[in-house]
Amino acid sequence: MVRIVPKKHLGQHFLTDLSIAQRIADSLSKEYSVNLLEIGPGTGVLTDFLLKRDLNLHALDVDAESIAYLKRAYSQHADLFHHGDFLKEDANRFFKGEYAIIGNFPYNISSQIFFRILEAPQNVPQVVCMLQKEVAERIAASEDSKTYGILSVLLQAYYKIEYLFTVDREVFDPPPKVLSGVIRLTRQNTDLEVDKKLFFRVVKCAFQMRRKTLRNALKGLHLPTNLTQTSLFDKRAEQLSVLQFIDLTKEVSKWST
Repeated sequence: MVRIVPKKHLGQHFLTDLSIAQRIADSLSKEYSVNLLEIGPGTGVLTDFLLKRDLNLHALDVDAESIAYLKRAYSQHADLFHHGDFLKEDANRFFKGEYAIIGNFPYNISSQIFFRILEAPQNVPQVVCMLQKEVAERIAASEDSKTYGILSVLLQAYYKIEYLFTVDREVFDPPPKVLSGVIRLTRQNTDLEVDKKLFFRVVKCAFQMRRKTLRNALKGLHLPTNLTQTSLFDKRAEQLSVLQFIDLTKEVSKWST
């Protein structure tokens, strides 16, 4: 069978180590994997372990050559492989109800994938993925950390984040310039009891000027002085916990127009 050549413009780094693929597959909780979407199956190294399980699996890849290869390699499961972009795709055409996500996310769009998931976290109870180690650590970071940022807060508002293990460069073709990390996101909240769009706006505004106090970072929200003079607004974004951001949004919502 013809070998697939990794495409640089797609950020492809194909996993070659079977033991790593099995560890990733084993990191998915059984209770969440009845419906499972694999993003970026590539050459099928991870897919091979997933197909051995009793679950409703579909795999989606933006690379048409990869999908054609997988349809040939797993001809008895050809209908499970789909050419498409997760950032634009409606996963409801594959599943009825909730679905978990697994995959080796392309480094260049991993953040976009998470923002896409955040559009409807009620549909995705768990995510197990491999991505750039720096991004994985950032997502799992706690407050008072320099790596704590927008994705940390937004994802942790809905999910419990676990950094599982680090993956060396040498197990990929071609080897990336950076280390990789595998994380697991398990949903723990579907309703923040705040306006979602406002919550996202508050978090993004706070971190876009993360070196400034909230009093200065949130000036664009035109909040009243009696609110911004409270001690909370003396803090910087990285000093606030996820719960504090939720509480802050509730206060802001009283004055937001």
